Amino acid sequence: MNLPRAFLAITLALPAMAAGQTPDAPYRDAKLPVDQRVKDLLGRMTLEEKFWQLFMIPGSLDDPAHDYSSGVFGLQIAPGLKDSSATAYAERVNTIQRYFVQHTRLGIPIIPFDEALHGLGRPDATSFPQSIALAATWDTALVHRVSGAIARESRSRGIRQVLSPVVNLGADPRWGRTEETYGEDPLLASAMAVAYVRAMEDAGVIATPKHFVANYGEGGRDSYPVDVSRRKLDEMYFPPFKAAIGAGRAQSVMSAYNSVDGTPASQNHWLLTDVLRQEWQFTGFVISDASATGGATVLHLTEASTASAARHALEAGLDVIFQSSWEQHRPYLAAFRSGAIADSVIDRAVSRVLRAKFQLGLFEHPYVAAESAEVVAGDSGHRRLAREAARESIVLLKNDRDLLPLSPGIRRVAVIGSDAAEGRLGGYSGPGIRPVSILEGIRQRLGGNTRVQYAPGPGRESPDCIVVPSSALQTPGGEPGLRAEYFDNPRLEGSARLVRVDSTVSFAWTLSSPGEGIPLDWYSARWSGRLKIPSGGVHQIGVEGSDGYRLYLDGRLAIDNWQKRSAGRRLVTVRLVAGRSYDVRLEYFETVGNGRLRLVWDAGVRPAWRRQVDSAVAIARKASVAIVVAGIEEGEFRDRASLKLPGRQEELIEAVAATGTPVVVVLVGGSAITMSGWLDRVRGVLDAWYPGEEGGHAVADILFGDANPAGRLPLTFPLAEGQLPLYYDHKPTGRGDDYLDLSGLPLFPFGFGLSYTTFEYADLRIEPAEIRAGDSAVVRLRVRNTGKRAGDEVVQLYLRDIVASVARPVAALEGFRRIHLAAGATGEVVFAVGPEQLSLLDASMQRVVEPGRYRLVVGASYRDLRLRGELVVQ
Repeated sequence: MNLPRAFLAITLALPAMAAGQTPDAPYRDAKLPVDQRVKDLLGRMTLEEKFWQLFMIPGSLDDPAHDYSSGVFGLQIAPGLKDSSATAYAERVNTIQRYFVQHTRLGIPIIPFDEALHGLGRPDATSFPQSIALAATWDTALVHRVSGAIARESRSRGIRQVLSPVVNLGADPRWGRTEETYGEDPLLASAMAVAYVRAMEDAGVIATPKHFVANYGEGGRDSYPVDVSRRKLDEMYFPPFKAAIGAGRAQSVMSAYNSVDGTPASQNHWLLTDVLRQEWQFTGFVISDASATGGATVLHLTEASTASAARHALEAGLDVIFQSSWEQHRPYLAAFRSGAIADSVIDRAVSRVLRAKFQLGLFEHPYVAAESAEVVAGDSGHRRLAREAARESIVLLKNDRDLLPLSPGIRRVAVIGSDAAEGRLGGYSGPGIRPVSILEGIRQRLGGNTRVQYAPGPGRESPDCIVVPSSALQTPGGEPGLRAEYFDNPRLEGSARLVRVDSTVSFAWTLSSPGEGIPLDWYSARWSGRLKIPSGGVHQIGVEGSDGYRLYLDGRLAIDNWQKRSAGRRLVTVRLVAGRSYDVRLEYFETVGNGRLRLVWDAGVRPAWRRQVDSAVAIARKASVAIVVAGIEEGEFRDRASLKLPGRQEELIEAVAATGTPVVVVLVGGSAITMSGWLDRVRGVLDAWYPGEEGGHAVADILFGDANPAGRLPLTFPLAEGQLPLYYDHKPTGRGDDYLDLSGLPLFPFGFGLSYTTFEYADLRIEPAEIRAGDSAVVRLRVRNTGKRAGDEVVQLYLRDIVASVARPVAALEGFRRIHLAAGATGEVVFAVGPEQLSLLDASMQRVVEPGRYRLVVGASYRDLRLRGELVVQ
């Protein structure tokens, strides 16, 4: 049956079951074994009911045209209410769940799911520091507590599955999703993954480590094809997934968009069955990434139809097809109805889903106590935890002449940069609960606004040109915009196949064509009309995007780029007088696909960033210290070719530093940043990552000495992009590491971070110094706080196999401990070293512990090594 919108107002007075439900059916008996209940329920299901248990989407029951009478695996439920409170959300989940339990034939409950990377991605939920920041704490106990808090907030609203964490390695900082990872190292990422997943699963919320596997390829590009050896997969990319499934007990895994060795990950039998099911003994269910199943037909071009893509995905081991809308179910349901997918394959996947629903207890307890959701969301302990996590994550990268911490009695502080006021939380985040910006945190710490002056600076984007707006365009018929004619050939020949009005020319046809009847890789277009010039005039106008195009102004050819070679921006200097209008015609052709085109000009934008820099310099001159908060742009499908600070932020830092006022730069972002143009001109640098809703207070705590920084880099910061990839645990080279024009060493190494105090390492002991293969040794050392402040130190253990049968990493992290020491105090740090740390994959890909000598090195980063010894394996 279709669900009317009025259903959302129905209350608990509804009957317990719909007509046709059998209350005494064995699958309803909670005393029976889960497998017996699964078998009974599976035997009662129709083909359509089975299909819908393998289909998940974001949505609700608001649209009466969407028929959910056969059930659904789960919904990512949009609140759809003016009230965005946790209680309102929980009530909405209950209402929707009630429909499936009481008004479908078999009463199969759904799994409400959502994103919860560093906090539930909904209003009225705590936003903790981004994942890369959590990794920078090097504190698994803290991450476990953070995940437990997220799990409580999620479950209190009825959420029973989260599409988190991301356990892909962030080994190339150009990848836009590095912020979502736990960094570049397999051991650190594995430890963080286990801490997150165990807390979530223990709370009765299914965790979904993703994206299996790799998810970025050459150049750090998102979902690029991955063609690497089995050895590299086993040594680098598999460990975090294996740990999340094994030690973490994750019940779900999300496959990746990319192909692996030529086969899309969502259809890769070797990945989803041979490795995941058979080698790792995973018993949960696998979901695709959103709309990834059909990606084989339109992206990878390995399938001729959605039906064959669905068949091969399920045969490979995929269980649940994740799509972005209800309408997208149609081709997949048609594939089921056609008989192309074997009953045994369908039943295998449905059984895994039903088993998870029974194990979650959803059949017995499908609803939540909605009133408790607000209590959990308002837990002051969660906000305190968010501040603690943010403090622990902040990395002090530079502190020249001990400028930091600043005195709270400082006379005047200039806070500069749009990121100081924005309080950005990072990707896959909800809005947070009353987020505190860095500017607000500093003002509160200093007791008001009187000593703090703020200037936004030029921001992260300081364009020289902008898209010509609709208000400046007019069609020949007098409408806003331009007349657009699209041809189904690249030569503007014949009659246009599609004619319409485009409000602006700003297009990115990544996966599609301009419109119906137009091939996505074989077309041309013409835009025509009038260009109205605003006050101030126009000095430059041009086209940005992929070749080829040509631009005419008043019938004159202004830009001629009628060729296919590359992409970029071409501008022409003009004098377009304010208040006048000009004829404009833009022509474009595409023969490859992925067409991109923008009509741009410089009206009103060219001088703005210079004025903003000048305003910042003015307040810096009067200040005792200038705190420049600078950030980057990144995210899903937003990879970075350049790791510099975007916009005019480097010019801002240099200009502020030129005043002679001491400068501290606070970095906001989730990946590495190059700094060669300005690092030597500033006194201090803090990496705050995306520090969560309490980030402003946490940054102020560090700046003014209320907390001692102890975050450590979970990824390598390069000197320049040409060094990438530059992860620390590479294998030995055949020659050397350096370039003709640059060192092969990083700007900041993996594990790096400074403190306001100092630590001394001593008395390394390896007991026993000789062991047999299969046995273990203990590494002990003493660490003393030799400074005048209490602080945390992150002690890192690295291992090097001195001579091995196959090439091994130059060093590999095999243990870490974050310890707190009062000033002058000494603590003992202990590491166990056994088969797990010593084993390798030999030439036949068998895991063995080889006899020989192993170098064990302990230090404060991969480059700052303090003590070393040797362990002999007989």
